Amino acid sequence: MLNYSIENFTEEEENRLRPYFTNTDKPVFALINLPEVVKGALFARYSRSAKSLRRLFLDEFVDNLEPDKNEISDPTVGLKRAEKLYATVFSEYGDDSVAQLGGVHLACEQVSNLLTKILERSRLMSYLEQSTRYIPYDMPLPSGKYRYYQDREILESEFASRYTQDMDSVFEIYHELLQKTIEYLTSKYYPGSEKTLPAAEMRAIRAYALDLLRGILPIGTVSNMGIYGSGQAYEQLLLRLKASDLPEARLYAEMIKEELMKVIPSFLTRVDRDDRGGVWVDYLQNSRHLTHKVAEELLGHHSDLGQKNIMPFIPATDILKVKLISHDRDGEEKVLRAILFATTDLGHEDLERVIPLMTEAEKAAVFSAYVGKRSNRRHKPGRAFENSVYNFEIVSDYGAFRDLQRHRLLTIEWQQPDPNLGIHIPEEIEKSDLKDLYAKSVTLSTELYQLLREQFPLQAIYTLPMAVNLRYYMTINARELIHVAELRSMPQGHQNYRRIAQEMYRLTKEEAHHTYIAAAMEYVDFSEAVVGRLDAEQNFAKKQLGNDRSG
Repeated sequence: MLNYSIENFTEEEENRLRPYFTNTDKPVFALINLPEVVKGALFARYSRSAKSLRRLFLDEFVDNLEPDKNEISDPTVGLKRAEKLYATVFSEYGDDSVAQLGGVHLACEQVSNLLTKILERSRLMSYLEQSTRYIPYDMPLPSGKYRYYQDREILESEFASRYTQDMDSVFEIYHELLQKTIEYLTSKYYPGSEKTLPAAEMRAIRAYALDLLRGILPIGTVSNMGIYGSGQAYEQLLLRLKASDLPEARLYAEMIKEELMKVIPSFLTRVDRDDRGGVWVDYLQNSRHLTHKVAEELLGHHSDLGQKNIMPFIPATDILKVKLISHDRDGEEKVLRAILFATTDLGHEDLERVIPLMTEAEKAAVFSAYVGKRSNRRHKPGRAFENSVYNFEIVSDYGAFRDLQRHRLLTIEWQQPDPNLGIHIPEEIEKSDLKDLYAKSVTLSTELYQLLREQFPLQAIYTLPMAVNLRYYMTINARELIHVAELRSMPQGHQNYRRIAQEMYRLTKEEAHHTYIAAAMEYVDFSEAVVGRLDAEQNFAKKQLGNDRSG
Protein backbone atom coordinates (compact mmCIF):
# COMPACT_ATOMS: atom_id res chain seq x y z
CA MET A 1 0.00 0.00 0.00
CA LEU A 2 1.12 3.56 -0.68
CA ASN A 3 2.60 5.48 2.23
CA TYR A 4 0.28 8.39 1.45
CA SER A 5 0.17 11.57 3.50
CA ILE A 6 -3.59 11.94 4.08
CA GLU A 7 -5.03 15.44 4.17
CA ASN A 8 -7.74 15.91 6.78
CA PHE A 9 -10.93 17.75 5.84
CA THR A 10 -13.70 18.84 8.16
CA GLU A 11 -17.13 17.26 7.78
CA GLU A 12 -18.38 20.46 6.13
CA GLU A 13 -15.46 20.46 3.70
CA GLU A 14 -16.03 16.81 2.79
CA ASN A 15 -19.68 17.57 2.06
CA ARG A 16 -18.62 20.35 -0.29
CA LEU A 17 -16.06 18.12 -2.02
CA ARG A 18 -18.14 14.98 -2.58
CA PRO A 19 -20.25 16.27 -5.50
CA TYR A 20 -17.12 17.14 -7.46
CA PHE A 21 -14.53 14.41 -6.70
CA THR A 22 -14.70 10.63 -6.80
CA ASN A 23 -13.15 10.42 -3.33
CA THR A 24 -11.92 12.74 -0.58
CA ASP A 25 -9.14 10.68 1.01
CA LYS A 26 -7.02 9.04 -1.71
CA PRO A 27 -4.10 10.33 -3.81
CA VAL A 28 -5.83 9.55 -7.11
CA PHE A 29 -9.26 10.93 -7.93
CA ALA A 30 -11.33 12.09 -10.87
CA LEU A 31 -13.17 15.41 -11.25
CA ILE A 32 -16.93 15.23 -11.85
CA ASN A 33 -19.92 17.57 -12.18
CA LEU A 34 -17.75 20.59 -13.07
CA PRO A 35 -17.81 22.75 -16.21
CA GLU A 36 -14.87 22.00 -18.50
CA VAL A 37 -13.56 25.56 -18.16
CA VAL A 38 -13.47 25.20 -14.37
CA LYS A 39 -11.56 21.92 -14.61
CA GLY A 40 -9.04 23.56 -16.91
CA ALA A 41 -8.63 26.62 -14.69
CA LEU A 42 -8.28 24.45 -11.60
CA PHE A 43 -5.52 22.37 -13.22
CA ALA A 44 -3.74 25.49 -14.46
CA ARG A 45 -3.69 26.95 -10.93
CA TYR A 46 -2.64 23.53 -9.58
CA SER A 47 0.75 23.63 -11.32
CA ARG A 48 1.82 26.73 -9.39
CA SER A 49 0.44 25.89 -5.98
CA ALA A 50 1.83 23.77 -3.17
CA LYS A 51 -1.73 22.87 -2.15
CA SER A 52 -3.50 19.64 -3.01
CA LEU A 53 -6.17 19.95 -5.71
CA ARG A 54 -9.06 19.45 -3.29
CA ARG A 55 -7.68 22.06 -0.88
CA LEU A 56 -7.13 24.46 -3.76
CA PHE A 57 -10.72 23.87 -4.88
CA LEU A 58 -12.05 24.63 -1.40
CA ASP A 59 -9.93 27.76 -0.96
CA GLU A 60 -10.32 29.36 -4.37
CA PHE A 61 -13.09 27.79 -6.45
CA VAL A 62 -15.97 26.28 -4.54
CA ASP A 63 -17.54 29.57 -3.40
CA ASN A 64 -18.20 30.43 -7.03
CA LEU A 65 -19.76 27.04 -7.70
CA GLU A 66 -22.75 26.75 -5.43
CA PRO A 67 -25.39 25.36 -7.81
CA ASP A 68 -28.76 24.13 -6.80
CA LYS A 69 -28.42 20.60 -5.44
CA ASN A 70 -30.83 19.35 -8.09
CA GLU A 71 -28.34 20.44 -10.76
CA ILE A 72 -25.62 18.14 -9.45
CA SER A 73 -25.93 14.78 -11.11
CA ASP A 74 -24.75 11.47 -9.77
CA PRO A 75 -21.86 10.39 -12.04
CA THR A 76 -23.42 6.93 -12.31
CA VAL A 77 -26.66 8.30 -13.84
CA GLY A 78 -26.97 6.85 -17.33
CA LEU A 79 -23.95 4.61 -16.77
CA LYS A 80 -25.76 1.33 -17.46
CA ARG A 81 -27.26 2.71 -20.64
CA ALA A 82 -23.87 3.96 -21.80
CA GLU A 83 -22.24 0.60 -21.01
CA LYS A 84 -24.90 -1.22 -23.03
CA LEU A 85 -24.42 1.13 -25.99
CA TYR A 86 -20.64 0.75 -25.86
CA ALA A 87 -20.87 -3.04 -25.68
CA THR A 88 -23.20 -3.04 -28.69
CA VAL A 89 -20.93 -0.80 -30.76
CA PHE A 90 -17.83 -2.77 -29.86
CA SER A 91 -19.21 -6.30 -30.20
CA GLU A 92 -21.28 -5.72 -33.33
CA TYR A 93 -19.07 -3.31 -35.21
CA GLY A 94 -15.63 -3.72 -33.63
CA ASP A 95 -15.27 0.04 -33.37
CA ASP A 96 -13.41 0.72 -30.11
CA SER A 97 -12.45 4.20 -31.37
CA VAL A 98 -15.55 5.40 -29.52
CA ALA A 99 -13.27 5.28 -26.46
CA GLN A 100 -11.48 8.31 -27.92
CA LEU A 101 -14.60 10.41 -27.35
CA GLY A 102 -14.97 10.16 -23.58
CA GLY A 103 -12.53 12.21 -21.52
CA VAL A 104 -11.68 12.43 -17.81
CA HIS A 105 -9.80 14.97 -15.69
CA LEU A 106 -7.75 12.96 -13.19
CA ALA A 107 -5.47 14.08 -10.36
CA CYS A 108 -2.49 12.00 -9.21
CA GLU A 109 -0.98 13.40 -6.05
CA GLN A 110 2.30 12.69 -4.24
CA VAL A 111 3.85 10.94 -7.25
CA SER A 112 7.64 10.91 -7.51
CA ASN A 113 9.39 12.85 -10.26
CA LEU A 114 10.53 9.46 -11.51
CA LEU A 115 6.93 8.33 -12.00
CA THR A 116 5.87 11.61 -13.64
CA LYS A 117 8.08 10.73 -16.63
CA ILE A 118 6.22 7.43 -17.03
CA LEU A 119 2.80 9.08 -16.63
CA GLU A 120 3.72 11.71 -19.24
CA ARG A 121 4.84 9.16 -21.83
CA SER A 122 1.62 9.18 -23.86
CA ARG A 123 1.42 11.53 -26.82
CA LEU A 124 -2.38 11.68 -26.69
CA MET A 125 -2.91 13.09 -23.19
CA SER A 126 -2.55 16.49 -21.56
CA TYR A 127 -0.56 17.03 -18.36
CA LEU A 128 0.26 19.60 -15.74
CA GLU A 129 2.62 19.04 -12.85
CA GLN A 130 3.83 21.18 -9.99
CA SER A 131 6.54 23.61 -10.95
CA THR A 132 9.91 23.65 -9.20
CA ARG A 133 10.27 27.39 -9.84
CA TYR A 134 7.09 28.65 -8.20
CA ILE A 135 6.78 26.28 -5.26
CA PRO A 136 9.33 25.98 -2.44
CA TYR A 137 9.70 22.27 -1.74
CA ASP A 138 10.69 22.75 1.87
CA MET A 139 6.98 22.99 2.73
CA PRO A 140 5.98 19.69 4.39
CA LEU A 141 3.18 17.34 3.37
CA PRO A 142 0.01 17.22 5.53
CA SER A 143 1.68 14.48 7.57
CA GLY A 144 4.53 16.83 8.42
CA LYS A 145 7.01 14.76 6.40
CA TYR A 146 9.23 16.18 3.69
CA ARG A 147 8.10 15.92 0.08
CA TYR A 148 9.85 12.77 -1.11
CA TYR A 149 8.53 9.36 -2.05
CA GLN A 150 8.36 6.83 0.79
CA ASP A 151 9.11 3.63 -1.09
CA ARG A 152 7.69 0.69 0.84
CA GLU A 153 10.38 -1.81 -0.21
CA ILE A 154 13.20 0.48 0.90
CA LEU A 155 11.42 1.30 4.17
CA GLU A 156 11.12 -2.42 4.91
CA SER A 157 14.79 -3.05 4.19
CA GLU A 158 17.99 -2.65 6.20
CA PHE A 159 18.46 0.77 4.56
CA ALA A 160 15.25 2.29 5.96
CA SER A 161 16.76 4.60 8.57
CA ARG A 162 19.62 5.67 6.31
CA TYR A 163 17.15 6.47 3.51
CA THR A 164 14.88 8.66 5.65
CA GLN A 165 17.74 10.37 7.50
CA ASP A 166 19.68 11.29 4.38
CA MET A 167 16.61 12.34 2.39
CA ASP A 168 15.45 14.48 5.33
CA SER A 169 18.90 16.06 5.49
CA VAL A 170 18.76 16.96 1.80
CA PHE A 171 15.47 18.80 2.31
CA GLU A 172 16.81 20.51 5.43
CA ILE A 173 19.77 21.80 3.40
CA TYR A 174 17.38 22.90 0.65
CA HIS A 175 15.40 24.86 3.25
CA GLU A 176 18.55 26.51 4.60
CA LEU A 177 19.94 27.26 1.16
CA LEU A 178 16.72 28.77 -0.15
CA GLN A 179 16.72 31.69 2.26
CA LYS A 180 20.46 32.19 1.92
CA THR A 181 20.22 32.17 -1.87
CA ILE A 182 17.41 34.73 -1.89
CA GLU A 183 19.45 36.99 0.39
CA TYR A 184 22.56 36.50 -1.75
CA LEU A 185 20.77 37.28 -5.03
CA THR A 186 18.98 40.30 -3.57
CA SER A 187 22.19 41.84 -2.26
CA LYS A 188 24.00 41.08 -5.55
CA TYR A 189 21.43 42.45 -8.00
CA TYR A 190 19.67 45.02 -5.80
CA PRO A 191 22.26 46.13 -3.22
CA GLY A 192 20.81 48.19 -0.42
CA SER A 193 17.21 47.43 -1.44
CA GLU A 194 16.64 44.29 0.60
CA LYS A 195 13.81 45.80 2.67
CA THR A 196 12.23 47.91 -0.08
CA LEU A 197 12.39 45.60 -3.08
CA PRO A 198 9.18 45.84 -5.19
CA ALA A 199 6.95 42.77 -5.27
CA ALA A 200 7.67 41.94 -8.93
CA GLU A 201 11.42 42.01 -8.39
CA MET A 202 11.07 39.95 -5.22
CA ARG A 203 9.05 37.29 -7.04
CA ALA A 204 11.64 37.19 -9.83
CA ILE A 205 14.48 36.79 -7.32
CA ARG A 206 12.58 34.03 -5.54
CA ALA A 207 11.91 32.20 -8.84
CA TYR A 208 15.58 32.52 -9.75
CA ALA A 209 16.60 31.08 -6.38
CA LEU A 210 14.22 28.14 -6.86
CA ASP A 211 15.68 27.59 -10.34
CA LEU A 212 19.21 27.51 -8.97
CA LEU A 213 18.35 25.10 -6.18
CA ARG A 214 16.09 22.63 -7.94
CA GLY A 215 19.22 20.62 -8.78
CA ILE A 216 19.59 19.41 -5.19
CA LEU A 217 16.00 18.20 -5.00
CA PRO A 218 15.98 14.39 -5.28
CA ILE A 219 14.32 12.74 -8.26
CA GLY A 220 12.11 11.12 -5.62
CA THR A 221 10.64 14.54 -4.77
CA VAL A 222 6.86 14.15 -4.96
CA SER A 223 4.68 16.21 -7.22
CA ASN A 224 0.97 16.67 -7.85
CA MET A 225 -0.16 16.00 -11.41
CA GLY A 226 -3.26 16.81 -13.40
CA ILE A 227 -4.05 14.57 -16.38
CA TYR A 228 -6.70 14.87 -19.06
CA GLY A 229 -7.20 12.09 -21.56
CA SER A 230 -9.66 9.92 -23.46
CA GLY A 231 -10.76 6.48 -22.38
CA GLN A 232 -8.52 4.90 -24.99
CA ALA A 233 -5.49 6.90 -23.78
CA TYR A 234 -6.17 5.87 -20.17
CA GLU A 235 -6.38 2.22 -21.21
CA GLN A 236 -2.91 2.50 -22.76
CA LEU A 237 -1.59 4.29 -19.69
CA LEU A 238 -2.87 1.58 -17.36
CA LEU A 239 -1.30 -1.18 -19.43
CA ARG A 240 2.04 0.63 -19.49
CA LEU A 241 1.97 1.22 -15.72
CA LYS A 242 1.00 -2.38 -14.97
CA ALA A 243 3.90 -3.59 -17.14
CA SER A 244 6.45 -1.35 -15.40
CA ASP A 245 9.22 -2.73 -13.20
CA LEU A 246 8.83 0.24 -10.85
CA PRO A 247 6.62 -0.74 -7.87
CA GLU A 248 5.28 2.81 -7.56
CA ALA A 249 4.01 2.67 -11.16
CA ARG A 250 2.10 -0.57 -10.58
CA LEU A 251 0.64 0.81 -7.35
CA TYR A 252 -0.67 3.93 -9.08
CA ALA A 253 -2.05 1.80 -11.91
CA GLU A 254 -4.44 0.15 -9.45
CA MET A 255 -5.49 3.47 -7.88
CA ILE A 256 -6.02 5.13 -11.27
CA LYS A 257 -8.09 2.19 -12.51
CA GLU A 258 -10.23 2.25 -9.35
CA GLU A 259 -11.17 5.91 -9.88
CA LEU A 260 -11.68 5.64 -13.64
CA MET A 261 -14.02 2.69 -13.15
CA LYS A 262 -16.33 5.10 -11.33
CA VAL A 263 -16.71 7.36 -14.37
CA ILE A 264 -15.71 5.48 -17.58
CA PRO A 265 -15.92 1.75 -16.75
CA SER A 266 -17.00 0.79 -20.27
CA PHE A 267 -13.75 2.00 -21.77
CA LEU A 268 -11.61 -0.10 -19.45
CA THR A 269 -13.27 -3.51 -19.70
CA ARG A 270 -10.26 -5.07 -21.44
CA VAL A 271 -7.59 -4.00 -18.94
CA ASP A 272 -8.15 -6.83 -16.43
CA ARG A 273 -9.12 -9.54 -18.88
CA ASP A 274 -6.42 -12.22 -19.03
CA ASP A 275 -6.91 -12.70 -22.78
CA ARG A 276 -6.72 -8.97 -23.54
CA GLY A 277 -5.03 -6.67 -21.03
CA GLY A 278 -3.17 -9.55 -19.38
CA VAL A 279 -1.62 -10.68 -22.65
CA TRP A 280 -0.81 -7.08 -23.53
CA VAL A 281 0.99 -6.46 -20.23
CA ASP A 282 2.95 -9.70 -20.66
CA TYR A 283 3.99 -8.61 -24.14
CA LEU A 284 5.24 -5.22 -22.91
CA GLN A 285 7.17 -6.77 -20.01
CA ASN A 286 8.66 -9.65 -21.96
CA SER A 287 9.82 -7.57 -24.92
CA ARG A 288 11.46 -5.03 -22.60
CA HIS A 289 13.22 -7.65 -20.48
CA LEU A 290 14.37 -9.62 -23.52
CA THR A 291 15.77 -6.47 -25.13
CA HIS A 292 17.75 -5.65 -21.98
CA LYS A 293 19.08 -9.22 -21.82
CA VAL A 294 20.15 -9.33 -25.46
CA ALA A 295 21.74 -5.87 -25.29
CA GLU A 296 23.73 -6.82 -22.19
CA GLU A 297 24.90 -10.09 -23.75
CA LEU A 298 25.99 -8.39 -26.96
CA LEU A 299 27.38 -5.13 -25.60
CA GLY A 300 27.95 -5.69 -21.90
CA HIS A 301 31.65 -6.40 -22.38
CA HIS A 302 32.05 -2.88 -23.81
CA SER A 303 30.73 -1.24 -20.66
CA ASP A 304 31.95 -0.88 -17.10
CA LEU A 305 29.20 -2.78 -15.32
CA GLY A 306 30.88 -2.55 -11.94
CA GLN A 307 31.10 0.31 -9.48
CA LYS A 308 31.39 3.62 -11.30
CA ASN A 309 33.30 6.61 -10.12
CA ILE A 310 31.26 9.73 -9.55
CA MET A 311 32.52 12.59 -11.65
CA PRO A 312 33.13 15.89 -9.89
CA PHE A 313 30.88 18.90 -10.25
CA ILE A 314 30.70 20.16 -13.82
CA PRO A 315 30.36 23.95 -14.32
CA ALA A 316 27.31 25.13 -16.21
CA THR A 317 29.44 26.24 -19.16
CA ASP A 318 30.83 22.69 -19.64
CA ILE A 319 27.79 20.55 -18.93
CA LEU A 320 25.84 21.00 -22.13
CA LYS A 321 26.29 18.49 -24.92
CA VAL A 322 23.90 18.70 -27.86
CA LYS A 323 24.80 16.75 -30.99
CA LEU A 324 22.96 16.66 -34.28
CA ILE A 325 23.25 12.92 -34.95
CA SER A 326 21.36 12.87 -38.24
CA HIS A 327 18.96 14.90 -40.32
CA ASP A 328 17.21 14.86 -43.69
CA ARG A 329 19.83 16.30 -46.01
CA ASP A 330 17.06 17.11 -48.47
CA GLY A 331 14.76 18.21 -45.63
CA GLU A 332 14.20 21.70 -46.97
CA GLU A 333 13.37 20.28 -50.39
CA LYS A 334 10.83 17.96 -48.74
CA VAL A 335 9.21 20.92 -47.00
CA LEU A 336 9.20 22.92 -50.23
CA ARG A 337 7.64 19.99 -52.09
CA ALA A 338 4.90 19.69 -49.44
CA ILE A 339 4.16 23.44 -49.62
CA LEU A 340 3.84 23.40 -53.42
CA PHE A 341 1.92 20.12 -53.48
CA ALA A 342 -0.87 21.65 -51.37
CA THR A 343 -1.01 24.91 -53.35
CA THR A 344 -0.75 23.62 -56.96
CA ASP A 345 -2.19 20.80 -59.05
CA LEU A 346 1.23 19.22 -59.60
CA GLY A 347 1.96 15.66 -58.57
CA HIS A 348 5.05 14.38 -56.74
CA GLU A 349 6.98 13.49 -59.91
CA ASP A 350 6.18 16.87 -61.47
CA LEU A 351 7.49 18.68 -58.40
CA GLU A 352 10.66 16.60 -58.40
CA ARG A 353 11.37 17.96 -61.88
CA VAL A 354 10.37 21.55 -61.11
CA ILE A 355 12.10 22.18 -57.76
CA PRO A 356 15.70 21.62 -58.99
CA LEU A 357 15.07 24.28 -61.63
CA MET A 358 14.07 26.92 -59.05
CA THR A 359 16.54 29.62 -58.07
CA GLU A 360 17.45 30.20 -54.41
CA ALA A 361 15.53 33.48 -54.55
CA GLU A 362 12.42 31.63 -55.74
CA LYS A 363 12.74 29.01 -53.01
CA ALA A 364 13.21 31.72 -50.41
CA ALA A 365 10.08 33.48 -51.68
CA VAL A 366 8.00 30.30 -51.25
CA PHE A 367 9.30 29.72 -47.70
CA SER A 368 8.77 33.37 -46.78
CA ALA A 369 5.21 33.38 -48.04
CA TYR A 370 4.38 30.12 -46.29
CA VAL A 371 5.85 31.20 -42.95
CA GLY A 372 4.10 34.58 -43.31
CA LYS A 373 4.35 37.52 -40.97
CA ARG A 374 4.49 36.04 -37.48
CA SER A 375 3.46 38.56 -34.84
CA ASN A 376 4.60 36.25 -32.03
CA ARG A 377 5.91 32.73 -31.44
CA ARG A 378 2.38 31.31 -31.21
CA HIS A 379 1.86 31.95 -34.92
CA LYS A 380 3.31 28.68 -36.17
CA PRO A 381 4.09 27.75 -39.78
CA GLY A 382 1.97 25.01 -41.33
CA ARG A 383 2.35 21.25 -41.34
CA ALA A 384 4.58 21.16 -44.41
CA PHE A 385 7.44 21.73 -41.94
CA GLU A 386 6.76 18.28 -40.47
CA ASN A 387 8.49 16.72 -43.49
CA SER A 388 12.01 17.53 -42.29
CA VAL A 389 13.25 15.41 -39.36
CA TYR A 390 16.24 15.83 -36.99
CA ASN A 391 17.84 13.52 -34.43
CA PHE A 392 19.61 15.09 -31.46
CA GLU A 393 21.61 13.41 -28.72
CA ILE A 394 21.68 15.48 -25.53
CA VAL A 395 23.46 15.22 -22.22
CA SER A 396 21.98 17.54 -19.61
CA ASP A 397 20.93 17.61 -15.99
CA TYR A 398 17.73 15.77 -15.07
CA GLY A 399 15.95 19.04 -14.35
CA ALA A 400 16.31 20.28 -17.94
CA PHE A 401 15.38 16.85 -19.27
CA ARG A 402 12.12 16.74 -17.29
CA ASP A 403 11.04 20.04 -18.89
CA LEU A 404 11.88 18.96 -22.45
CA GLN A 405 10.45 15.46 -22.05
CA ARG A 406 6.92 16.85 -21.66
CA HIS A 407 6.77 17.95 -25.32
CA ARG A 408 4.47 15.31 -26.78
CA LEU A 409 4.99 15.86 -30.52
CA LEU A 410 8.52 14.50 -30.48
CA THR A 411 10.00 11.07 -29.89
CA ILE A 412 12.32 10.84 -26.92
CA GLU A 413 14.23 7.95 -25.39
CA TRP A 414 16.45 8.25 -22.33
CA GLN A 415 19.01 6.35 -20.33
CA GLN A 416 19.03 5.90 -16.59
CA PRO A 417 20.47 8.95 -14.79
CA ASP A 418 23.88 8.16 -13.34
CA PRO A 419 26.41 10.21 -11.35
CA ASN A 420 29.08 8.86 -13.71
CA LEU A 421 27.97 11.48 -16.25
CA GLY A 422 28.60 14.25 -13.76
CA ILE A 423 26.67 16.57 -11.48
CA HIS A 424 25.64 20.02 -12.61
CA ILE A 425 26.35 23.04 -10.42
CA PRO A 426 24.93 26.41 -11.51
CA GLU A 427 27.57 29.02 -12.24
CA GLU A 428 25.83 31.42 -9.86
CA ILE A 429 26.19 28.93 -7.00
CA GLU A 430 29.71 27.86 -7.94
CA LYS A 431 31.01 31.43 -7.67
CA SER A 432 29.39 32.10 -4.29
CA ASP A 433 29.77 31.02 -0.68
CA LEU A 434 26.73 28.78 -1.19
CA LYS A 435 28.78 26.14 -3.04
CA ASP A 436 29.77 24.08 0.00
CA LEU A 437 26.18 23.58 1.17
CA TYR A 438 25.11 22.68 -2.36
CA ALA A 439 27.96 20.16 -2.59
CA LYS A 440 27.09 18.68 0.81
CA SER A 441 23.52 17.98 -0.32
CA VAL A 442 24.57 16.43 -3.63
CA THR A 443 27.17 14.26 -1.91
CA LEU A 444 24.55 12.92 0.52
CA SER A 445 22.28 12.02 -2.39
CA THR A 446 24.87 10.33 -4.56
CA GLU A 447 26.36 8.32 -1.70
CA LEU A 448 22.89 7.09 -0.76
CA TYR A 449 22.34 6.10 -4.39
CA GLN A 450 25.54 4.06 -4.42
CA LEU A 451 24.41 2.31 -1.23
CA LEU A 452 20.99 1.34 -2.65
CA ARG A 453 21.66 0.72 -6.34
CA GLU A 454 22.66 -2.95 -6.16
CA GLN A 455 19.58 -4.10 -4.22
CA PHE A 456 17.14 -1.49 -5.58
CA PRO A 457 18.40 -0.48 -9.06
CA LEU A 458 15.22 1.40 -9.94
CA GLN A 459 14.17 2.86 -6.58
CA ALA A 460 17.75 4.05 -5.95
CA ILE A 461 17.10 6.70 -8.60
CA TYR A 462 14.73 8.39 -6.12
CA THR A 463 17.78 9.53 -4.17
CA LEU A 464 19.71 11.12 -7.04
CA PRO A 465 19.63 14.93 -7.24
CA MET A 466 18.00 16.59 -10.24
CA ALA A 467 21.45 18.06 -10.92
CA VAL A 468 22.60 14.61 -12.08
CA ASN A 469 23.25 14.25 -15.79
CA LEU A 470 21.62 11.80 -18.16
CA ARG A 471 21.82 11.14 -21.87
CA TYR A 472 18.74 11.20 -24.08
CA TYR A 473 17.84 11.01 -27.74
CA MET A 474 15.29 13.28 -29.40
CA THR A 475 13.69 12.86 -32.83
CA ILE A 476 11.80 15.96 -33.87
CA ASN A 477 10.36 17.44 -37.04
CA ALA A 478 11.03 21.02 -38.11
CA ARG A 479 7.60 22.29 -37.11
CA GLU A 480 7.92 21.03 -33.52
CA LEU A 481 11.56 22.14 -33.48
CA ILE A 482 10.43 25.71 -34.17
CA HIS A 483 8.02 25.48 -31.24
CA VAL A 484 10.54 23.93 -28.82
CA ALA A 485 13.45 26.21 -29.77
CA GLU A 486 11.37 29.37 -29.45
CA LEU A 487 9.46 28.42 -26.30
CA ARG A 488 12.42 27.01 -24.38
CA SER A 489 14.80 29.85 -25.28
CA MET A 490 12.55 32.53 -23.77
CA PRO A 491 14.32 34.75 -21.18
CA GLN A 492 12.02 33.58 -18.38
CA GLY A 493 12.95 29.95 -19.02
CA HIS A 494 15.47 27.95 -17.00
CA GLN A 495 19.04 28.67 -18.12
CA ASN A 496 19.85 25.01 -18.71
CA TYR A 497 17.12 24.27 -21.22
CA ARG A 498 17.56 27.72 -22.77
CA ARG A 499 21.07 26.67 -23.79
CA ILE A 500 19.77 23.41 -25.25
CA ALA A 501 17.11 25.22 -27.32
CA GLN A 502 19.64 27.76 -28.58
CA GLU A 503 22.09 25.01 -29.54
CA MET A 504 19.41 23.05 -31.42
CA TYR A 505 18.71 26.17 -33.48
CA ARG A 506 22.43 26.73 -34.15
CA LEU A 507 22.97 23.12 -35.28
CA THR A 508 19.97 23.31 -37.61
CA LYS A 509 21.37 26.41 -39.24
CA GLU A 510 25.11 25.72 -39.23
CA GLU A 511 25.44 21.91 -39.40
CA ALA A 512 22.30 20.88 -41.26
CA HIS A 513 22.56 24.09 -43.34
CA HIS A 514 18.77 24.39 -43.32
CA THR A 515 18.84 28.16 -43.58
CA TYR A 516 15.22 28.59 -44.67
CA ILE A 517 13.95 26.48 -41.76
CA ALA A 518 16.27 28.33 -39.35
CA ALA A 519 14.99 31.63 -40.71
CA ALA A 520 11.47 30.58 -39.72
CA MET A 521 12.65 30.34 -36.08
CA GLU A 522 12.58 34.11 -35.70
CA TYR A 523 11.63 34.06 -32.01
CA VAL A 524 14.60 32.02 -30.76
CA ASP A 525 15.98 34.24 -27.99
CA PHE A 526 19.71 34.64 -27.32
CA SER A 527 19.42 37.56 -24.93
CA GLU A 528 21.22 37.49 -21.60
CA ALA A 529 18.65 37.23 -18.83
CA VAL A 530 20.13 36.66 -15.42
CA VAL A 531 16.98 37.21 -13.35
CA GLY A 532 14.94 35.71 -16.15
CA ARG A 533 11.46 36.08 -14.66
CA LEU A 534 11.78 39.82 -14.05
CA ASP A 535 10.06 41.09 -17.22
CA ALA A 536 7.24 38.57 -16.84
CA GLU A 537 6.70 39.49 -13.18
CA GLN A 538 6.72 43.22 -13.96
CA ASN A 539 4.14 42.69 -16.72
CA PHE A 540 2.04 40.64 -14.30
CA ALA A 541 2.23 43.47 -11.73
CA LYS A 542 1.08 45.97 -14.36
CA LYS A 543 -1.89 43.78 -15.29
CA GLN A 544 -2.85 43.43 -11.64
CA LEU A 545 -2.67 47.20 -11.20
CA GLY A 546 -4.84 47.71 -14.27
CA ASN A 547 -7.39 45.17 -13.00
CA ASP A 548 -7.49 46.88 -9.59
CA ARG A 549 -8.13 50.27 -11.18
CA SER A 550 -10.81 48.95 -13.53
CA GLY A 551 -12.46 47.16 -10.61
